[in-house]
Amino acid sequence: MHCSAHPECNTTCIELFISTSSLPFFVSWLNPLFRIGYKRRLEEDDMYKVLPEDGSERLGEELQRHWDHEVQKAAKELRPPKLTKVLIKCYWKPYAVLGIFTLIEEVIKVIQPVFLGKLIQYFENYDPDNMDALYEAFGYAAGVCLSTLILAITHHLYFFHVQRTGMKMRVAMCHMIYKKALCLSSAAMGKTTTGQIVNLLSNDVNKFDEVTIFLHFLWVGPLQAAAVLGLLWVEIGPSCLAGMAVLVILMPTQTMFGRLFSKFRSKTAALTDNRIRTMNEVVSGIRIIKMYAWEKPFSALVNDVRRKEISKIMSSSYLRGLNMASFFAASKIIVFITFTVYVLLGNTISASRVFVAVSLYSAVRLTVTLFFPSAIEKLSETRISVRRIKTFLLLDEILKSKHGFLQEEKQEPNVEIQDLISTVLSPVPPSNFPQSSLLSAILGELPHDKGVLKVKGQLTYASQQPWVFPGTIRSNILFGKALHPQKYEKVLRACALKRDMELLPDGDLTVIGDRGATLSGGQKARVNLARAVYQDADIYLLDDPLSAVDAEVGRHLFEQCICGILKNKPRILVTHQLQYLQAANQILVLKEGHMVARGTYSELQRSGVDFTSLLKREEEGPQAPGVETESRSPCSRTLSQNSEVSHTSSIRSVKDGTEQLPVGPTVVEESRSEGTIGVGLYVKYLKAGANILVLIGVVLLQFLAQCHAGSFFLHNLCASVCVTKCLTGATLIFGFARSLVMFNVLVKAAQSLHNRMFNSILRTPVRFFDVNPIGRVLNRFSKDIGQLDAALPWTFVDFIQIFLQIIGVVAVAASVIPWILIPLVPLVIVFLFLRRYFLQTSRDVKRLESTTRSPVFSHLSSSLQGLWTIRAFRAEERFQNTFDAYQDLHSESWFLFLVTSRWFAVRLDGMCAVFVTITAFGCLLLRDQVEAGSVGLALSYAVTLMGMFQWGVRQSAEVENMMTSVERVVEYTELESEAPWETQKRPPPEWPSQGLITFDRVSFSYSSDGPVVLKDMKAMFRPKEKVGIVGRTGAGKSSLVSALFRLAEPEGRIYIDGVLTSEIGLHDLRQKMSIIPQDPVLFTGTMRKNLDPFSQHTDEDLWNALQEVQLKSVVEELPNKMETVLAESGSNFSVGQRQLVCLARAILRKNRILIIDEATANVDPRTDELIQKTIRDKFRECTVLTIAHRLNTIIDSDRILVLDAGQIHEYDEPYTLLQNHDGIFFKMVQQTGRQEAVSLLQSAKQAYNSRSRPSTSNGGVGVDGNLVIFETAL
Repeated sequence: MHCSAHPECNTTCIELFISTSSLPFFVSWLNPLFRIGYKRRLEEDDMYKVLPEDGSERLGEELQRHWDHEVQKAAKELRPPKLTKVLIKCYWKPYAVLGIFTLIEEVIKVIQPVFLGKLIQYFENYDPDNMDALYEAFGYAAGVCLSTLILAITHHLYFFHVQRTGMKMRVAMCHMIYKKALCLSSAAMGKTTTGQIVNLLSNDVNKFDEVTIFLHFLWVGPLQAAAVLGLLWVEIGPSCLAGMAVLVILMPTQTMFGRLFSKFRSKTAALTDNRIRTMNEVVSGIRIIKMYAWEKPFSALVNDVRRKEISKIMSSSYLRGLNMASFFAASKIIVFITFTVYVLLGNTISASRVFVAVSLYSAVRLTVTLFFPSAIEKLSETRISVRRIKTFLLLDEILKSKHGFLQEEKQEPNVEIQDLISTVLSPVPPSNFPQSSLLSAILGELPHDKGVLKVKGQLTYASQQPWVFPGTIRSNILFGKALHPQKYEKVLRACALKRDMELLPDGDLTVIGDRGATLSGGQKARVNLARAVYQDADIYLLDDPLSAVDAEVGRHLFEQCICGILKNKPRILVTHQLQYLQAANQILVLKEGHMVARGTYSELQRSGVDFTSLLKREEEGPQAPGVETESRSPCSRTLSQNSEVSHTSSIRSVKDGTEQLPVGPTVVEESRSEGTIGVGLYVKYLKAGANILVLIGVVLLQFLAQCHAGSFFLHNLCASVCVTKCLTGATLIFGFARSLVMFNVLVKAAQSLHNRMFNSILRTPVRFFDVNPIGRVLNRFSKDIGQLDAALPWTFVDFIQIFLQIIGVVAVAASVIPWILIPLVPLVIVFLFLRRYFLQTSRDVKRLESTTRSPVFSHLSSSLQGLWTIRAFRAEERFQNTFDAYQDLHSESWFLFLVTSRWFAVRLDGMCAVFVTITAFGCLLLRDQVEAGSVGLALSYAVTLMGMFQWGVRQSAEVENMMTSVERVVEYTELESEAPWETQKRPPPEWPSQGLITFDRVSFSYSSDGPVVLKDMKAMFRPKEKVGIVGRTGAGKSSLVSALFRLAEPEGRIYIDGVLTSEIGLHDLRQKMSIIPQDPVLFTGTMRKNLDPFSQHTDEDLWNALQEVQLKSVVEELPNKMETVLAESGSNFSVGQRQLVCLARAILRKNRILIIDEATANVDPRTDELIQKTIRDKFRECTVLTIAHRLNTIIDSDRILVLDAGQIHEYDEPYTLLQNHDGIFFKMVQQTGRQEAVSLLQSAKQAYNSRSRPSTSNGGVGVDGNLVIFETAL
């Protein structure tokens, strides 16, 4: 243990224990852990390090080797590769050895009843004077006791080792799946979704854990059945065949159940994939969903999928119920039929015969009716999972091209392109047509059909949509390189991150949440750029890094970073911003994938290609100048060789990449509850499934079924066949009824808990999603709900049936031999104490197992988002290692979970063996007082009790462990919710008719304890006014929108047309304002659903809206036009096109207030102009607030609001603001460059003069921020 004084002695303990597999180790080395767990809550540091042979990397690489070999072989033999074959080849040897344990165990199970029979025979022919017979009887008694003890040991050794094999297979599989995900080609990414990969990793691989347990019973079962048949023949002659016939009939029916089961399972899996994918989108796009007030259609969507999924789960649960009930009923039917035949054949029943027969049947019954069908069921499930994993593993991979220097040719790094034709594969074109396509072709992400593409040197890449992974800002920038303080400082300064670092609470050690939730868009873009700059590469590909930041920062980045730090390196810059073109050494102008012109700035000007008009005149496609600068300087070459060396060495020193991230204030550690699971939780769980009356009915059914079963046993010995018949019938009916009813209740509980959790997630404030990574939320929806759907109902029902059976057995035994209670009472007390002691630790281990699983998913989904970046930086190996580290952490807790449950079981079985011993020898010592029948009953019950009792206690512990899933789900059903969607106070239907917005002393922060982002703000936006909102990154521009939409409740008052927004329901408020958001989000589903989820508009309206934003032609080209289903999160549209879809949504909503949040940051000037023009035409009658980085988009606004650090700095007409040379706005305009500044001033003046100024009172804001009413007259 990491915390104990001698960690090495512990690991050796484990190895010793595993190698010798002997009992003492099994018992002792876990004791310190249990002692700690009993005193306090277990933490991750208390877990044992994972054993080297269980390490994720080692296992994964081994399986990968076998798989690669199989793929090559299959290609030669022209057949599809077989994953099953690979698994068998890799694991059959150690697994086959374990079969010996099973064999020993099953042999003893058959021998034990024989000893029992001999012992009872002694009592039947009891002769006080015959000492030889007595000694023989003692021998048999010893045999019974020994066999129980050996059973206990072999059983647990077998189970532990098979589960460990299962774990190894699962870990190796996960390693391979992740490795594959890192090298998927763009085409393959279109065929799979994040949801599907997460599901493979969360549900499908778990089948390996289950299947290994039962496989051996496939051959042991038939063998054992044959042996039992032989022994029974000796004991009761041919009438045993009648009983066996029932078993034989049971087997195929159960096999059929297994088949049906796997059919349901594959359907369920597809639906689960679908549901998790939708959930993934809902959680990712929650901001947009809330701002559009679209919660209802999404909840309908999820509930619809969930309903289908539940109906399949319900069917498979009924199958399970039947399976289980037939298992419990089997023994009764068999015994009844056997002895009916036996009596009818004219024999007399004797105690020893009955008990031997009953014991033998129960030995074989377990194997034949439970383990054998389970093996078939699990096998068929695993085959489906293996098939799904295989399909995934055979997807196309990206072609690896080596962009390194060959040692012999020491030459300049460069990129050569000739006649390149590249096809864009339809599902995932890159974000913004030709420019990004060019970069992705250079990166090797897009295959090219014709032409030459030569890259010499090492590439690095800054993507257009900035990608950050969960971790500190520093680890995001270093990205696996060593920290050189001076260089690091230089990069921070060049990327304008110095000031941001000072503002953040922990500087560059601030932890970024999932998808960079804690950073603003501009900060993400700069971190993204800094990462590329810090890598010492030869060629820099920069995909529009300047669009997400404001003009001032953009200029700084261009001068200090792109033309500063990088001035001696070749770099290819894609940009929409024309003011930077003069600095370029060479310009490529691309349009619709063709190169229109190339040359230097002056050459192009002379050649008469006027870019600006090129960008404006052309109606068809966005095009952007690519900037390519060639540098010739000796220093760059030496640098590049060093970087090659440092790069390889950095890959080896993985440590700095996988350093465990300190949890900052931003990402809250996943909550795990402590202590026992209260009765309250069980009540909540059951009440979710049914009302009180139904529950009372269920309880009655249980008792009825059990009473009949109990009395049944008594009558078996003495009563006539007729009574037995009635009892058997009743037992069967009640047994089946209770199984089905219980399953129904529990699956319904899962359904209603899921719906409640989902509704609660939809109603919780946005802040929750900033603090909790997506993986964590999805973990509850995939893993925990999966437990509630499948595993928990089965375990729960099983536990209840066993529990009632134990009570029945004890009652029967006590009524025959009251003294059996004497050893029972202390035994029960010790059992219960042990269970409590065990659960203290085991529950924590189980909770740790759940929380250590989340990072595995989070890491996967963030890697999939940054796939291009990871590949461009050659960081696959480091990410793979991090993944392996997370897997190993999870394996530690899983391994502990396996051994702790074995620790418990061995102790229980040991105690039971003692009980059997006491009973057996007790009977011999009291031989004068008892008759044969009661001895038989006492002993056969002692033996069955032993198995049942420990199984019952284990199942109860298991139920309690699984209830942690219920606990986690219930926790999410009780999240704090935002204000109600509708309140008593409804605004008038035509509100807002004017669009007058007033902020009155508004302060705003995202959480109650968070920093205040807007401070005491007063402002008024007049009806039909177009207001631009500018300010440095992080000045509070987006927070203004959040306050308006009440994403968190602002302090102070905001009025819209005189209605106080905080008094009306959120939906009433949000549906009346349209927003075009910063990151355009499209959802999987049809184009129509994306535009109009409530189906409120006609087709004509929708087509008109698309026409307005010039997307009509694009949508018409889609295979099913409006009904085409979009790829995951709309990735088959470029960013610009997605933005236009958002604009179309706004046009459809026809609201009086439109808010545009940096919507045009990622689009080229032409699309930008189109958007601006549409806004001027379509929204002439609306109040429009535009947050913008590009000043040319807002320079002709009616007024401009300048924010600085959450306060209003100035607020007036653009031209007036430009007269104030000390103002922030004037400085921002100057920073765009001289030419641009002149044209901006010109536009502002023009707009100022063209405005008609009515002499009405206008609210204006003085510089001090107070509301001043003054007259403006010409």
